[in-house]
Amino acid sequence: MLAYQRTLEKEIALYGTGLHTGHECMITFKPAPANYGYRFIRTDIENCPEIPALIDYVVDVNRGTTIEYEGNRVYTTEHVLAALYGMQIDNCRIEMNGPEPPVMDGSAADFAEAIESAGIVKQDEPRNYLVIDETIEFHDPEKNVDIVALPLDGFRTTVMVDYKNPALGSQHSGLFDLEKEFLSDFAPCRTFCFLSEVEALANAGIIKGGNIDNAIVIVDKKLSEKELDLLAEKIGIDSSALALGNNGILNNRELRFKNEPARHKLLDLIGDIALLGMPLKAQVLAARPGHASNVEFVKELKKYADRNQLTRKFQHEKKSGVIFDSNAIQQILPHRYPFLLIDKIVEFKLDEKIVSVKNVTMNEEFFQGHFPGNPIMPGVLIVEAMAQTGGIMMLNGNDNINNMQVYFMGIDKARFRKPVVPGDALVIEAVMKSRRRNVCQFDAKAYVRGDLVCEASLMATVMKKST
Repeated sequence: MLAYQRTLEKEIALYGTGLHTGHECMITFKPAPANYGYRFIRTDIENCPEIPALIDYVVDVNRGTTIEYEGNRVYTTEHVLAALYGMQIDNCRIEMNGPEPPVMDGSAADFAEAIESAGIVKQDEPRNYLVIDETIEFHDPEKNVDIVALPLDGFRTTVMVDYKNPALGSQHSGLFDLEKEFLSDFAPCRTFCFLSEVEALANAGIIKGGNIDNAIVIVDKKLSEKELDLLAEKIGIDSSALALGNNGILNNRELRFKNEPARHKLLDLIGDIALLGMPLKAQVLAARPGHASNVEFVKELKKYADRNQLTRKFQHEKKSGVIFDSNAIQQILPHRYPFLLIDKIVEFKLDEKIVSVKNVTMNEEFFQGHFPGNPIMPGVLIVEAMAQTGGIMMLNGNDNINNMQVYFMGIDKARFRKPVVPGDALVIEAVMKSRRRNVCQFDAKAYVRGDLVCEASLMATVMKKST
């Protein structure tokens, strides 16, 4: 069965201070219609402009991910988006009366718990997965960053961090099941920085809302009492509230998990992946990721998605090797019974190859008059099944496929090798040979139990129905 999109059952609001801007802000999560995605709405600006949470609109990755659309910005989006993605919400209207979501305790827990308390409802539209069927990589040799997406029927991610700093050391963490692990094991993981960075961050004016309650500060250098007092003054807190401690964390704060920093990096990665605009089916492996590398990696995913629009729109929850079931096929092709001649798609490589299956039964209408008493599937209908298979491959990349139609221009080298009879499972493989604009040529072969029964070379074009 198809997986369906989800949104909130009711709206819910939280209030707090932005980490970097220091502005007070109320953020309200609201239900949204199917295919809406995530959109931030700045209610403090005239006409309440919408800022779509999409990778194309990222404008800054300095200690957070900032997006901007038509001159309107939202800072530090990653924890909000991680909460929505981690709770498997597809559509949400995010209203804010300030430029930055509240930092809360430095994690995504408050957002995720608010979403859970608001309730989650299933919508009528299928979920538009991006399914990875090849390795997608991002490498930054200068920063020694590697992020890779591998094919997987599901979503997993593993993160390793190594800052070459004895105060933190090497850590790794892995998430294998959003449903079971996100809320309890990753949403509560707080943002962190090194003590040596704090003064520079304050001088840069980007932690105006930061304090010892909304970030983990790792002690990577020793400070005298005088230096500690100066630092407290610099970040605007009482010097008596600061102590180096003896557990490696400022003020001896306890970590929620031994590898909380690595888990938080994984949380940030999920928040940045959410900017893809669709849920991902892949295994993501990341070594030393940060917002800059996350964004570049998601841009690579976006390029892949742009080449694979049809698959992500109608991707079936894989069961027994099925990619598109009959319901999905009917959303792609205009054909209906008795002229829909393929039952499922079991393999689909973008602009390369597609494999369909037609189960031939005695109930087919054409058997009533085609060789009665010795039923044989008409060869022309085998060719039509080939054409429908290739038509799905051709419609890939068209956003509005309901207004598009595949018209066949030529059939060449058609050969019928063996008869197809009731009880046969017809497996059709169509391979793209050439494509120029809206015209393509592909070779198709049909098999029964591994034996070639029919083959042909087909040419077709994609046009608007009204043309």
